[in-house]
Amino acid sequence: MQHLWLIPAFPLAGFLVNGIAGRRLPKPLVNTFAVGSVLLAFLWVLKVLAGLQPLEAAYTERYFTWIQSGFVNVGFDFMVDRLTAVMLLVVTGIGLLIHIYSIGYMAHEDGYSRFFAYLNLFMFFMLVLVLAANYLVLFIGWEGVGLCSYLLIGFYYLKKSATDAGKKAFVVNRVGDLGFSLGMFVTMLTFGSLDFATVFGKAQAEGAALNPQTITLICLLLLVGATGKSAQVPLYVWLPDAMEGPTPVSALIHAATMVTAGVYMVARSAPLYNLSPTALEVVAIVGLITAVMAATIGMTQYDIKKVFAYSTVSQLGYMFLGLGVGAYSAGVFHIMTHAFFKALLFLGAGSVIHALSGEQDLRMMGGLRSKIPVTFTVLLAAAVAIAGVPPFSGFHSKDAILLAAHAHAPWMFWVGVVTAAMTAFYVFRAIFLCFFGTYRGDAHPHESPLVMTLPLGVLALLSLAGGYFNVPHYLAPLFGGEHAPHDETLVAISVAAGLAGIGLSWLFYVAAPSLPERISSALGGVYRLVYNKYFVDEAYDALIVHPLRDGSRALLWGVMDARIVDGAVNGAGALARSIGSGLRMWQSGYIRRYAAWVVLGSAALVAVAAFWGGAR
Repeated sequence: MQHLWLIPAFPLAGFLVNGIAGRRLPKPLVNTFAVGSVLLAFLWVLKVLAGLQPLEAAYTERYFTWIQSGFVNVGFDFMVDRLTAVMLLVVTGIGLLIHIYSIGYMAHEDGYSRFFAYLNLFMFFMLVLVLAANYLVLFIGWEGVGLCSYLLIGFYYLKKSATDAGKKAFVVNRVGDLGFSLGMFVTMLTFGSLDFATVFGKAQAEGAALNPQTITLICLLLLVGATGKSAQVPLYVWLPDAMEGPTPVSALIHAATMVTAGVYMVARSAPLYNLSPTALEVVAIVGLITAVMAATIGMTQYDIKKVFAYSTVSQLGYMFLGLGVGAYSAGVFHIMTHAFFKALLFLGAGSVIHALSGEQDLRMMGGLRSKIPVTFTVLLAAAVAIAGVPPFSGFHSKDAILLAAHAHAPWMFWVGVVTAAMTAFYVFRAIFLCFFGTYRGDAHPHESPLVMTLPLGVLALLSLAGGYFNVPHYLAPLFGGEHAPHDETLVAISVAAGLAGIGLSWLFYVAAPSLPERISSALGGVYRLVYNKYFVDEAYDALIVHPLRDGSRALLWGVMDARIVDGAVNGAGALARSIGSGLRMWQSGYIRRYAAWVVLGSAALVAVAAFWGGAR
C-alpha cells in the first residue's frame, strides 16, 4: 500500500491550518505550513514512484464507494501510471518552487496567510485531478482548480478589475465544464462506467463494434471542457485577464496546474480519441488556430505579464497540436518543458515588477540588465528555451510536436514553424524592451532577495537542461510507438525560424527602435485589430453578455420575477387580506353586534324551517 491519498492530503492540511488559524500565526509559521506541506507532498511522490518502479502497469488504490445507484457504481479511487508520474513531479516540483518564491514576493502584502491557504488548496485539487482513477474524481479536482483560480485571480478583492477577472475565469470555465459533464454522461451511458480502466479497456476491446458517432461525440464534449481549462479557442479569453492576480498565481496557473488540466485530460483519454480521427483532427486544428492567434496578439502587447499570458495560450495550442496528430507523449513532454520555462518567465517577470515597485509596462523599462543582473540572466535562459534554441528544453519538445505534425499533414508543420518564429520574436521583444537600451521609468530598480532568486536559478537550470528528460521514451509503453521519423532538414527549418524571430526582434527593438512604430503606422487597421486582441471580448460582450444580461433583466426579472412570481405572491397576499377583512366583521368584539347576528340567524333559521315545512 503506497498511501496515495497522502500526496494531496499534505497541501490540504496546509490549507486548513493557514485558512483557519493563519491570521493569528507569525509569518515564519505560515511559511512552514504552506511550503512544508508541498515539500512533504513532493517527497511522498518521490517515495511512491521509487516504490512502484518500473511502473509497467497502473497502480490503483480503492478507498470507498462514492456513488451506487442502479448500474452506476463510482468509487473514490486514486491511481498512478507513467502519465500520472510525470504530472505529479511537475505539479509538486514546480509548485514547491513557486511557494518558496511567494515568501519573498508576497512579504509586504495584506492577506498573507489567506494567499498561502488558497495556494495550498490549489495544489490539493490539482493533485486530486491527476491522481483520479475515474472521470468523476477527476472532475472534483477539475472544479476545484476552477474555484481556486477564482479565489486567487480575485485575490486583490478591493480592485474591481481583479474581481471582474476572477468572475470571468469562473463563468467561462463553467461553459467548458458543461461540455465535460455531458461527455461524462454519454461515457456512462456508452460504457456503463466512468473508471478509466473499464472505459479504456472496453474501448480497446470493442473499438470496431462501438458507434463511431457516439465516440466522436464523447471526445468533442470532453474537448469543450479542455478548451475552457486550457484556454483554447473559443474559451481562451479568461486567461489573459487572469494576470490581475499576484504574479506567483500566474506562474502556478500557467505552468503547473489549471491550464495543463485540459491537455492532461485529453492525453488521459487517448484510447477514446484514437477511435475518432475526426475528433483528433478537431483537437489539432483548434490547437493550431489558438497557437497562431495568441502569438500574433503577444507580438503587440506591452504589459509584460500579458505578453507571457498570450505566450501560454499559444504554447497550449502547440500541446493540443501534438495531441491532435497522435503524438501524445510529445504533447505531455511539452507540458513538462513548458512548466519549466513558463514558470521562470512569470516569476522572472515578477522579479522585474518587484524591482520596479509594481511597474508592468515594458515601455517604462529598459536598460535593466546591469541593475538586476540575476533576473536578466534567468529570463534570458527562459527566452532561449521557449524560442526553441538547441539544445535547450523547448527545442526538444517543440520539435517532437512539429515532426509529428509534418508526418500527419505538412501544412500543419509550416503553420507551426511560423508560430515558432512569432514566439521567438515576442519573447525576445519583451527581453529587449525590458533589459536593453536606456531606462525609461521612474522607480529605483533593485535585485530581488535570495528567497526569490534561488527558485529562479533552479528553474533556469531546468529550462536549459530539462529537454534531456526523455519523457517520450518513458511514456512509450503507455501511448505506444508514435514517434515521427527524425528529419534534420525539418529540424533545421524550425530552428532557423526561431533564430529569425530573435534576429528580427533585435533589429526592431535594439538596432533600429524606430522601426516598430513606422511599421505599426503603415499597417494601420491591421495593427489596431491585433493590438485590440481581434476585439473578441467586445464581440462576446455584444453578442452574448449584453443580450443575456439585458434579456434577463427584461424577461426574467421584469416579467417572470416582478410580474408573474411577485404577482402570484402579492396576489395571494391580497386575497388573504380580503378574506380576512370579511371574516373580521364576525369577530368585532361588540356584544350587541353578536346578539344582533344571533337574532338574525335565528330568524333566518325559523324562516327556512317554515318554508321547508310549508313546501312539504
